[in-house]
Amino acid sequence: MANQLSESLPEQTFQYQNSLPPLPVPSLESSLSKYLDSVYPFASEKEFKATVDIVRKFQEGVGKELHQKLLQRSKIKRNWLEEWWLDTAYLEVRTPSQLNVNFGGPAPYLEHCWPPAEGVYLQRASISTWHTLQYWNLIRTERLAPQKAGKTALDMDQFRMLFCTCKVPGVKKDTIHNYFKTEREGPCPSHLVVMCRGRIFTFDALCDGQILTPPELLRQLTYVKERCEGEPEGDGVAALTSEERTRWAKAREHLISIDPHNKTILETIQSSLFVISLDETKPYSTPENYTNVTLEALTGNPAVRWGDKSYNSIVFSDGTFGSTCDHAPYDAMVLVSMCWYVDQQIKATEGKWKGSDAVRPTPLPEEMVFTLDEKVRSDISHAKQQYLESTRDLQVVCYAFTAFGKAVIKQKKLHPDTFIQLAMQLAFYRMHKKPGSCYETAMTRQFYHGRTETMRPCTQEAMNWCKAMMDPTCDFNAKRKSMLLAFNKHNKLMAEAQEGKGFDRHLLGLYLIAKEEGCPTPELFMDPLYKKSGGGGNFVLSSSLVGYTTVLGAVAPMVHHGYGFFYRIRDDRIVISISAWKSCYQTDAASLFNNFCSSLHEMLHLATTSQL
Repeated sequence: MANQLSESLPEQTFQYQNSLPPLPVPSLESSLSKYLDSVYPFASEKEFKATVDIVRKFQEGVGKELHQKLLQRSKIKRNWLEEWWLDTAYLEVRTPSQLNVNFGGPAPYLEHCWPPAEGVYLQRASISTWHTLQYWNLIRTERLAPQKAGKTALDMDQFRMLFCTCKVPGVKKDTIHNYFKTEREGPCPSHLVVMCRGRIFTFDALCDGQILTPPELLRQLTYVKERCEGEPEGDGVAALTSEERTRWAKAREHLISIDPHNKTILETIQSSLFVISLDETKPYSTPENYTNVTLEALTGNPAVRWGDKSYNSIVFSDGTFGSTCDHAPYDAMVLVSMCWYVDQQIKATEGKWKGSDAVRPTPLPEEMVFTLDEKVRSDISHAKQQYLESTRDLQVVCYAFTAFGKAVIKQKKLHPDTFIQLAMQLAFYRMHKKPGSCYETAMTRQFYHGRTETMRPCTQEAMNWCKAMMDPTCDFNAKRKSMLLAFNKHNKLMAEAQEGKGFDRHLLGLYLIAKEEGCPTPELFMDPLYKKSGGGGNFVLSSSLVGYTTVLGAVAPMVHHGYGFFYRIRDDRIVISISAWKSCYQTDAASLFNNFCSSLHEMLHLATTSQL
């Protein structure tokens, strides 16, 4: 009886956390052999021979010792990588995170109920905010179903970081402040922050323990908008979050030293559920062309968003929506899950509120005004200036490819994600006449606190195929055969990476142990091929499948001569966002997109004709 009962009870969000396996450490031999495999496409014969020697020396010498120390670390930590990754990938990085680290993107509501329209943005914002608060409540009451890959439970820890979370700058290293608690753990902050025209307001999202209804939320948002319309713009303190990290940390310390009340305001923002950014722009977009909203989400007005917040919900005045999120506390899949939930809810209710229009008497939003001096004012204008200059340099295109999608690719018994990755390789090869070091995100959430591993799609098999495609003497069957070999290699590497058998995080661990022990940097990491093949965060193509939903995002390229390449796959279409830096004359996001579309058509042709 007890058994039957437990089966009928819904699963709780975090119920599998304690039974997840620890993150494994691959064998040194397998990681180094995979590493050699991955640098091969970028090397001359002579360079490759030199790298083989370096790797052999590493494997027999210092690498062996470092690996033993890593194994020791993995015995005492359920996830040997977790803290290191957070520090190296995010918290110790000093470049401005809002442009270089945050991910942002468009909301998909314009595809159905909410096309761009005048005069409806606050009403829509109150409805989307209400659905978002329902999602917060699902996590808080642990009723959000735990995610799985097949029957394997995935780590859900990152979902604790979606609400009430903020990065706080430090002079040498930032920290993450997380104020979220489940109902069982205790009280959780329930206030929202609204930013409008450089001013900051807050109000509680609960009234007598109940989430405010859309009409009640609308009243609060209308109050903020009306207050801001009749008065001059605010000081725009939020722009400081777009600054270089150490500069922002010092400006923040100074801000707190002026008046202790400033610290209270900062705490209120940090602990808030999330930020609602009322943005006055109208970045007109359509289901086929999301470029304007995507660009605006990534590079819009810094005075109405708190760059360090784990979620800024951006409301544009044409009734479209976007978001920008700090990447440190969680990976994009968390936000995608929530936005997909909200999208489905809005679609199901036709974007309308069908409940009561009664508005309970709740306190009006309270404006939070910082005490400033000349120094902070000049810090703010410096931040705005550097943000403006650097965001001007970002090129973004975000288009739908509508000729076919997942349905047709699966009909050919090919993996849709691999299909897109190979089309991207071919597009890059066509444009640049050489292989591009490439990163695809692999998810390692089947392990305790697992986040990501690097999968390197620029394999020798993929390169052989690209060369075959460019070779007029190569016949159809040879091209097809070569393509299928590239597919198989990619699928194998991706499966291994997800099982914790990649090599990039392993090498990072060995590098960091050497650093922590004060040893000299091993030669392996100084080898030019290490960087040329993408090591140390030098990937020219940084790519990610955002999923099979309606939700897409984008990130700036990793390197100056690189691209960010992000996509979502639907049955009938593929939507892609590509980023590049305008100041790099070799790269162009629009050309890459055009070449990518041609590649997709050619690949489908290769996958089809042989069946006649």
